[in-house]
Amino acid sequence: MTRILGIETSCDETSAAVVEGTGDEVEQKSLVILSQDVHKVFGGVVPEIASRAHLTSIVPVVNRALSEADLALSDIDAIAVTYAPGLVGALLVGVSYGKSLAFASGRALVAVHHMEGHLFATQLQHPEAVPPFTALLISGGHTLLVDVEAWGRYRLLGQTRDDAAGEAFDKVAKLLGLPYPGGPHIERLAKEGDPSRHRFSRPMVRRDQRVGDPDYYDVSFSGLKTAVLNAVKRADVETERAHIARGFQDALIETLVEKTSRAARAHRRTRVVLGGGVACNQTLAGAMRTRMAKIGADVFAPAPRLATDNAAMIARAGLFRYEHGERAPLDLNAYASLPLPGLIAA
Repeated sequence: MTRILGIETSCDETSAAVVEGTGDEVEQKSLVILSQDVHKVFGGVVPEIASRAHLTSIVPVVNRALSEADLALSDIDAIAVTYAPGLVGALLVGVSYGKSLAFASGRALVAVHHMEGHLFATQLQHPEAVPPFTALLISGGHTLLVDVEAWGRYRLLGQTRDDAAGEAFDKVAKLLGLPYPGGPHIERLAKEGDPSRHRFSRPMVRRDQRVGDPDYYDVSFSGLKTAVLNAVKRADVETERAHIARGFQDALIETLVEKTSRAARAHRRTRVVLGGGVACNQTLAGAMRTRMAKIGADVFAPAPRLATDNAAMIARAGLFRYEHGERAPLDLNAYASLPLPGLIAA
């Protein structure tokens, strides 16, 4: 039985968690997430403010996670910390604290890629969400379509060429006068909208696309965002806001569902796993389940606490890396951008 303390500070959540287990038999013992609501005032995350908030929060958050797990640091086998990708200043807080804690306690240190954490997150809630599967990772900073052959062996099939899905939600929400973060507000508003009032093109989705085409799995949302902007300029936003929100959300979701369906069919996967903050969107999860049922595939989506940035997923990925003998040096650094580890040829 291995116990891992996870630390996550890649953006604006200070989080710590403890998991224990062996292989895919893993139990989440605690999870503490402290969100920084101050960023709502600015309509987006301010990196310097995020970093300073992490500095004041990380010690009590880690202590609380250990307390809720009813464990002492001496009971922990390793400390897993997010080192990439993310806001460098924010990441450095977690990396520096994790390294100090590991050195002072004599515990092992494990470096975890944030997006690999999202791959593991759903399995904490759904034990059957294990490889092989097709993964759609959708957040404010990333949109990745990945074939997961096994833990640690990933084929990157497609990704966004511009805006990530979450970023598109936030930008469209701003155009519609909605608060940050935009995803939940657009989803609620879209339920009141008429899908026939504003039908936007599904970006990079054409019937003549085939496997091997450069845009077969990739997505692009900048054009969709521009289409929404033009609709806002032409319309009376007060009366059309819900209809525009519905049109935008339908276009984005149908695009993601189509691309994911293509990947699952091409690789004959019977499981689809969603991860990242946009996976909280219940309309997306429902549309994905409806489409995947046609090809006999099950869809697994995490609860909001495991979909958004959290340390439980970092601890879970850290457990895998620790069991495979990986240890990070004490000169570990933070990186704003790094490719997903374990990539193999698509």
